[in-house]
Amino acid sequence: MQRGSRPAAAAWSLGSLLGLCVLLPLLGGCGVYSATSGRIDQSIRRVSVEYFENRTPEADLGIELAELVIAALQVDNTLRVVDYQTADSIIEGTVTRYHLRQASISPEQQVDEFQGQIALELSFRVKATDKFLFEKRTFSGVGNYFLDDTDGTSEETAKREAINEIAKSVLAQVVEDW
Repeated sequence: MQRGSRPAAAAWSLGSLLGLCVLLPLLGGCGVYSATSGRIDQSIRRVSVEYFENRTPEADLGIELAELVIAALQVDNTLRVVDYQTADSIIEGTVTRYHLRQASISPEQQVDEFQGQIALELSFRVKATDKFLFEKRTFSGVGNYFLDDTDGTSEETAKREAINEIAKSVLAQVVEDW
């Protein structure tokens, strides 16, 4: 399939809206991000975020991460998320890791806490010149959950925590650091 014929990653789904609701509190108070900062080159202001390739056994992780990165960029509003054809710049990447590991063991030698680890490798390039603003940069996030947690944490909540951590780091890198 040609790159331009892929479905637009900016299409909203219920999952995207829920992710945005989770992400908004994380972005609140981040006053350093501003659409009027003057630091963004106007020739790359329109960005397309392609669905990320998923090299993990966790279904739809590349889609979930892409949608949260899109939501973070839209909330920040420094860059404008558009489709591939009208974009000045492209964010593309690969989910390279999804791993659960033991985080703690009870006095009875039973695992009672797990940590979910996710890694995403991203590139940000100028479409017209194919010049990379950054290439194959790794972003990672972690989230923990307890097996018998009365507060209701689960593998899903740990995954969501890791994904939100990655989205926040990607936003900082894309909007502020270059």
